Amino acid sequence: MAWACVLIAGILEVFWSFSLKASEGFTKLGPSAATIVFMILSFVVLAQGMKSLPLGTAYAVWTGIGAVGSALAGILILGESASILRVSGIAAIVVGIVCLKLAH
Repeated sequence: MAWACVLIAGILEVFWSFSLKASEGFTKLGPSAATIVFMILSFVVLAQGMKSLPLGTAYAVWTGIGAVGSALAGILILGESASILRVSGIAAIVVGIVCLKLAH
């Protein structure tokens, strides 16, 4: 259950980062409110997962999921660059997340 919480919290992190981009520096009310709600939800769910997981592992996996998800959202939804170097970096983060999960 703890890993499910970390996964859900990571997905919520993707939603808040995407909303943050859409808020245009907190100048748009709807996306700004969504950013705050998703941030709070992400932290609350992460805190539940951290009850039984090591701090470093849970936090690193959470941020990794958020980083990879946000980068993929940027590429797939916002048309950001998908260069070989960028995709390689995303793949390296995924490998790191998997290693942390397996090490637990």
